[in-house]
Amino acid sequence: MSPTNENLTKLSQDLITQFQSQFGKNPGLRPNHARGVLLTGTFIPSSSAPTLSSAPHFNQSSTPVTVRFSSATGVPLIRDSNPKANPRALSLRFHLGDRGRADIISHSVNGFATRTGEEFLEFMRAGVASPDGGPSPSPLDTFLDAHPATRLFVDTPRPSPSSFAREAYYGVHAYKFTNKDGKAQFARYRFAPDGGVDHLDDATTKTKGSDFLYNELNTRISQGPVSFQLLAQIAEEGDTVDDATVAWPEERQVLDLGKVTLNAFVEDDSKEQKQIIFDPIPRVQGIEPSDDPLLELRAALYLRSGRERRAA
Repeated sequence: MSPTNENLTKLSQDLITQFQSQFGKNPGLRPNHARGVLLTGTFIPSSSAPTLSSAPHFNQSSTPVTVRFSSATGVPLIRDSNPKANPRALSLRFHLGDRGRADIISHSVNGFATRTGEEFLEFMRAGVASPDGGPSPSPLDTFLDAHPATRLFVDTPRPSPSSFAREAYYGVHAYKFTNKDGKAQFARYRFAPDGGVDHLDDATTKTKGSDFLYNELNTRISQGPVSFQLLAQIAEEGDTVDDATVAWPEERQVLDLGKVTLNAFVEDDSKEQKQIIFDPIPRVQGIEPSDDPLLELRAALYLRSGRERRAA
């Protein structure tokens, strides 16, 4: 094992241990975004999707997908009305046949807290060491003063959505997309709900039940499909493509890649949630990872936690 892999292994385990120390050990569940639900559906690419990438799901008529909506933290039954349950997340798997797959992992904030895994672990530990009413400045204050990108992420508003189906989700990382003509561009994924974005104010959120988002989704799916447009925000020359804390300007081109339509819940949800391990690194032609240092770490962390989940 190379030193790099040794570092990834240790850091991924340290992060899992930190999550478990904060949220408890919950065998069979994810250490973060523990509460979630799986749905199935179909992706139909737009006519413009092949201009971005030669990946099969952008160039065939349709592809089956599995989507997981989830709430933040490693608390298994965190209340939907708890502010700490935001940001919400949407993870998607394209099933490409012969066990091939490509995944997208996104959440409802455009950006991420830190550039590296080491910084994220330090951030988590600083938060634990900074209880309300403790000495000032706290370890968290000191960390945020030294990491303005993290402070920006922490201070970004996180209103609760009225529905998982009425939230916008943003891919954390940039990827290099190459089409059949060899044209390469960096881009980040986005999901835009066809029903429109709808957020609740704090007062309304507090009146909601502990399971209101999951109950609402159950009712919604019973009445018809849920759909999102899959988009790609295209980087321009000079845009940072290896730092998840840096969001690109909103005036960047956004390309429509197609529609994700979800029409049913996955059968035997608890079993399938143990089995599926989403991978932030694309392993398909036409899409390559950027040099973002979080990508390899997240892949290692998800694989390690997934194996523990399956063994539970």
